[in-house]
Amino acid sequence: MSFIDYLTDPIAAGFLQATTRLAIPIMLAALGGMFAERAGVLNIGLEGMMLLGAFVGFSAAFVSGSLWFGVAAGMASGAVLGLVMAFYTVRLSSNQVVVGIAINLLMVGVTSYGFRAAFGTGTNAPRIQPFPPIEIPGLAQIPVLSPLLFQQSILVYLTLALVAVAAIVLSRMSIGTAIIAVGEHPEAAETLGISVSRTRTWCLVVSGLFAGLGGAFLSLSATGLFLDNMTAGRGYIALAILLLGRRHPWGILLAAMLFGGADAFQLRGQNAGTGIPYQFLVMLPYLLTIVVLIGFAGKVRDPAALGQPFQRNKAE
Repeated sequence: MSFIDYLTDPIAAGFLQATTRLAIPIMLAALGGMFAERAGVLNIGLEGMMLLGAFVGFSAAFVSGSLWFGVAAGMASGAVLGLVMAFYTVRLSSNQVVVGIAINLLMVGVTSYGFRAAFGTGTNAPRIQPFPPIEIPGLAQIPVLSPLLFQQSILVYLTLALVAVAAIVLSRMSIGTAIIAVGEHPEAAETLGISVSRTRTWCLVVSGLFAGLGGAFLSLSATGLFLDNMTAGRGYIALAILLLGRRHPWGILLAAMLFGGADAFQLRGQNAGTGIPYQFLVMLPYLLTIVVLIGFAGKVRDPAALGQPFQRNKAE
């Protein structure tokens, strides 16, 4: 079998398709975290925002019968949590790490209780029909790229478009310059007429929107159901993706695909009957996260004001 024949084999094509599907939630959360961190706020609460987005998105879609309504509801719920985090970290200058962890822990309980209150405690979990894959005419037959990019659900194509939009916003638009200025030197930005608190608040809301969309993708496109703690640490992995991708949209896309590939590999390893305990395979993406943190944590320059609260009266 030639290399091209191997890449077009159904097993390899399924692996490539799963790589993208598993990368998308992490990619969305990392994009949201990028806006917050570029503005100087460390959003540890990505995990909780994703989890709430998954629950609210699924519940809204199940009740309304509309997947797109579920997507909007999931994004809105993440935005609300972003606003809550902005209230504590921007307005009250609370510790950003503590607030983020509190949101994560709270959402585990809120979503678990909310799901049981809404759907009961029976063994048959409610399901919905997820977004189907859409093949792009003329591109769906390209080897390798076809299963990787052109045989995916509409939310995958939306995410890839959002990556491009995020890159344009940061590098080509004045709002991107303002975000970077607030993250690097908030005192100077305030002097130039850029509201640090408003900029950071909006960046946290956008961060919540992206993370909520990532959570909604899990329940509305990847699985069609909601499970307790179904994000399974993806919000934390997104923080590692930020380092590996150097807080740039295109770098985040490539880094997320790497982690998606590791996740797809461990899933296929479990089904291949290799004899390796599945626990070792499951921990592969998280082991990769640790390696990334060790290898890149000291090599990526953080925004100068990252994690530092800002009070306007100190700048005057």
